[in-house]
Amino acid sequence: MANAGREPISRRERPAKRALSRQAIVAAALRLIRSPGNDGLTLRRLAAELDTGAASLYVYFKDTDELYAAVLDELLGGLSFRRGRKPWRERLISLLTSYSELLTAYPALAKTALFTRPSGANSVRLWEALLGLLDEGDIGGQDAAWTVDLLLQRATATAAEQGVRLQDANTAAADAQVAEVIDHLSPKDHPHLAGVAEELFTGTPTTRLAWSFEVLLDGIAAGRQAATRPHQTARAGTTRDKGAQTVRVRRRP
Repeated sequence: MANAGREPISRRERPAKRALSRQAIVAAALRLIRSPGNDGLTLRRLAAELDTGAASLYVYFKDTDELYAAVLDELLGGLSFRRGRKPWRERLISLLTSYSELLTAYPALAKTALFTRPSGANSVRLWEALLGLLDEGDIGGQDAAWTVDLLLQRATATAAEQGVRLQDANTAAADAQVAEVIDHLSPKDHPHLAGVAEELFTGTPTTRLAWSFEVLLDGIAAGRQAATRPHQTARAGTTRDKGAQTVRVRRRP
């Protein structure tokens, strides 16, 4: 009876766990990839961050690809989709460059983005914005669909490569070693490579990326123009053939 009326004392030394949700899991994943010296996003590290077991995460995401896609989509929410008044191509390259720079800050996520197909709201906004800009440049249909895929692939691959390079302490030394090898090449044996030795490492990553977008867009525009020429040439050739046939007929005795 001496214990009657006493409040029970819990033996648990830590507070109750927070309830899991898709939003809480994605937020924890972003904290991990933003933490200094992070070595990649794994289910084990994420589960430890949430004080739960890795199996619990599969209640909310069917596999790691879906989880990574959700994290990437949340990250894309930081992009600006304002239209602006600049020419469509300039706005397109600016948006793609911003996307690439965003992923560059998170190399681990950039690498997963190469094979992950995000389909969240922010990813849809990005696709829609890019397609809208291409439409302003009279690029539509299959050309537009494939162009978006190509441009995003280029931007993502650059982010993955550059992000790793920025974190690697040996990047500068490795570049210097390659530059030294090329610098000592014999112009006689390797005339082409020796001829552009000074240009191989020029330009910032952003400048080279923007240049690659320009080259891709120029090629796509040229391809669309060329697609109409065979049609016109065929009709012109038919007329000339008929004319030549008429001339030959007239020369018969």
